[in-house]
Amino acid sequence: MRTAEDILKEKGTEIISVTEDTTLFEALKIMNENKIGAILIKKGAKMVGIWTERDLMRNAVTEGFDPRTARVGDYMSTDLRFAPATDSVYRLMDKFLGMRLRHLLIEKHGEYIGLLSAGDVIRANLHEKTEELKQLNALLGWEYYEDWQWKKKFDKKVETPGQPIREL
Repeated sequence: MRTAEDILKEKGTEIISVTEDTTLFEALKIMNENKIGAILIKKGAKMVGIWTERDLMRNAVTEGFDPRTARVGDYMSTDLRFAPATDSVYRLMDKFLGMRLRHLLIEKHGEYIGLLSAGDVIRANLHEKTEELKQLNALLGWEYYEDWQWKKKFDKKVETPGQPIREL
């Protein structure tokens, strides 16, 4: 079964981040360039927050909000959630659904090694299910049942009273 670390190896482990004093406009440009929905905020070498496209929606309706002057440090969420790199796809799905998250940091040996989105985990889950289905089909395919039904129906010997046994 695939783990968070396996998903990151396929996706890439680059953590895209900015500092607290970066403007929201600059952060948005970086997010657009990298086609990501969230950006991490660093203070020195430590991750201290996250700012997402959902945060932008909430912030945009705030009186006086101007992304060209607003600093990401003033609008970021500081309650960072993470999962161990050993978590399975199913465990990650439970966390995304149970905690109602869209992004989850992945931790290994006390350090963050990447960021997964709910979409990354859903994609990995679908891949996992597809592989399971392929394995099940390899064990027992429909051909077996079709052949079995066909043979069952036509391999019968029928006896009609007063007539010899005949094969169908």
